[in-house]
Amino acid sequence: MSDLSAVKALVFDVFGTVVDWRTSLITDFMWWARGRGISADWTALVDGWRGMYMASMDDVRQHPERGYVMLDDLHRRSLEKLVEQFAIKGLTEADLDYLTKGWHRLNPWPDSVAGLTRLKTKFVISPLSNGNVALLTNMAKFAGLPWDLVMSAELFEHYKPDPETYLGAARLLCLKPEEVMMVAAHNGDLAAAQKNGLKTAFVARPTEYGPLQKVDFEATGNWDVVAKDFGGVADKLGC
Repeated sequence: MSDLSAVKALVFDVFGTVVDWRTSLITDFMWWARGRGISADWTALVDGWRGMYMASMDDVRQHPERGYVMLDDLHRRSLEKLVEQFAIKGLTEADLDYLTKGWHRLNPWPDSVAGLTRLKTKFVISPLSNGNVALLTNMAKFAGLPWDLVMSAELFEHYKPDPETYLGAARLLCLKPEEVMMVAAHNGDLAAAQKNGLKTAFVARPTEYGPLQKVDFEATGNWDVVAKDFGGVADKLGC
């Protein structure tokens, strides 16, 4: 493990790293739909929705003249396309809003809250997520995530892995990049953070995508910390 004595803050990827978005959404929508008498393949819809995630952000990057669009709005646009594709009938505006805000109601992985609480005793902890501020704030309330502050791509008007997100987080914390550690279950996120001077910690979440998982079963880069869960990160950082 490299020298991490200068690290003062930990910033976290959230979707998949801190919270189990897939199981949370599928379970939420199945119970909700049962009460509303709506029939749909919610597993396929959720997987399809996440499958549109990167492309929706790429579209924002490729058209800066349109301005930044926050993730709630991108999620809503993707949902509308999927509702049409899956021929789901009878959804009201309130229903579409409920489904879109499912991303605000995600459950943490079993180790997340306890691990974050330990890490908080020694470090400033914050999300550094592509989720917008309201989404991340509502999620923290719902899931009991003990953040010190909420940092979002929305604050920088750039989505990860744009350098502005990682460097912007360090700037807002009045820290040098090497004083900030990015914690993620995604090797690509850590590679971008490392390229911009941040320290890195990898935690595997091998069930994030369920049977569709194809990558990120293990660390594939030279990360500063590799652990099986947040408790392991806390152990290695002396919390």
